[in-house]
Amino acid sequence: MNTRSLSFRLVAWYASLLTVAFVLLGTIMYFDLRHFLDNNFREAQARRAIQIADTMLAHIGTSGENSVIHEIEDHYKPEVNDRFIRVTRQDGKVLYISGMPKDQSFDPTHLPALKPSAAKEFYQKLRLPNGEALLVDALNYTTPDHQRFLVEVGVPLNPVSRMLDHLFVQLSFGLPVALVVAILGGYLLVRRSLRPVEQIAHKAEQITHHNLSERLPVARTGDEVERLSLSLNHMIGRIEDAVQNSKRFVADASHELRTPLTVLRGELENLGHDSRLDKAAREVIGSMLEEVERLTDIVEGLVALSRLDAGEAKMEWVQFDLAELAATTADQMNLLAEDKGISVKCASIQKVFVSGDRARLKQVVVNLLDNAIKYTSRGGAIQLSVTRQNGHAILDVADSGIGIPSEAVPHVLDRFFRVDKARTRDEGGAGIGLSIVKSICAAHGAEVEVESFIGKGSRFRVTLPLSKEPRSVDRSN
Repeated sequence: MNTRSLSFRLVAWYASLLTVAFVLLGTIMYFDLRHFLDNNFREAQARRAIQIADTMLAHIGTSGENSVIHEIEDHYKPEVNDRFIRVTRQDGKVLYISGMPKDQSFDPTHLPALKPSAAKEFYQKLRLPNGEALLVDALNYTTPDHQRFLVEVGVPLNPVSRMLDHLFVQLSFGLPVALVVAILGGYLLVRRSLRPVEQIAHKAEQITHHNLSERLPVARTGDEVERLSLSLNHMIGRIEDAVQNSKRFVADASHELRTPLTVLRGELENLGHDSRLDKAAREVIGSMLEEVERLTDIVEGLVALSRLDAGEAKMEWVQFDLAELAATTADQMNLLAEDKGISVKCASIQKVFVSGDRARLKQVVVNLLDNAIKYTSRGGAIQLSVTRQNGHAILDVADSGIGIPSEAVPHVLDRFFRVDKARTRDEGGAGIGLSIVKSICAAHGAEVEVESFIGKGSRFRVTLPLSKEPRSVDRSN
């Protein structure tokens, strides 16, 4: 899982905020319920204490203490209802105390008296021997005949504890389940919301300068994603116009330069044959002819690139043996290599059939061999091979030349890129030959890989799709 992806971060933030919200909500609910139940129990005991005081103790002077005791027993039955009632006179003598409750949870006679308080009504929680709590509400009451009593009414809080424990268990299991369901729902929602973005990214990776006419998918959602898609498509349209204008300019300029260069070369050749010129002038004219030839090569390369960009490399596809093409081309280039004392060997044992423009793919072999010859020292070797591998045809051109710096390897196929501008100029190159190779291979659905080490040589590998079993084979060069 990519922890830096937008979907992961959105889900992580969503899960974190939801967890905090659920925990906070559960905590507030738990303590709020506990506070509510405690207050409810305390108010109930306070009302009961006031009832005992107003209805029974208020007339104790006329009815007598025994009557009050019997009334408390008859009306409240504290032992049966697991309640605690204690009435204490001002002199400290206990007028009435309830008996042992039915559940035997506490002994009223062992409960300590509450601390005296000046308040008319107060309460206290007593801890019972079994660990449970007893809520006792006390009322300082003065009768009409000025007798003072302390009325204590209590009830165990174990029902509250059981209810809170049950709520805690529900929250402990319910909140994680609700959180997981909410997170899964959020994850699915985020994935669904970001699916158009993934489609846009996938399509954007497929768009190159060869297919700028294609556009990104537009999700008709009316949101920011739709606006982003439309904006990117408008940008691609502007880029397409700019690239087309650039290609058109290169093509037009290349075609227009052909004629003046041809005229210039002819004029210089005629001038060079003029017997009236001295040796120095002839050398200058010869140097100018070399530069004209170099400009002509550059223009021809630009013309070839402009045609490749226009898709002309796919116009005349045939099925042919790439191994045979490589072997015959190597024989032809061997004459150029012998002038520098370089051996060119071609290892192509079996036939390897591919489909494509034979002339263009021959130009690939020529350019790769020419590049290898240029940068291989005298006495070096060039190895050319064509093999089959995993349903593909592999064209390898390896040399024992000077090599390419590692930082320059990713750029050697770029147009007009030269590793060493001064050295390449001396060799007559302009950084177009390998870019032509790249364009031809791209037009044929092929890939070019470069591997090179300084002082050890370079290897160019072209991977082409194999064609089906040929019906006829074109043997022409």
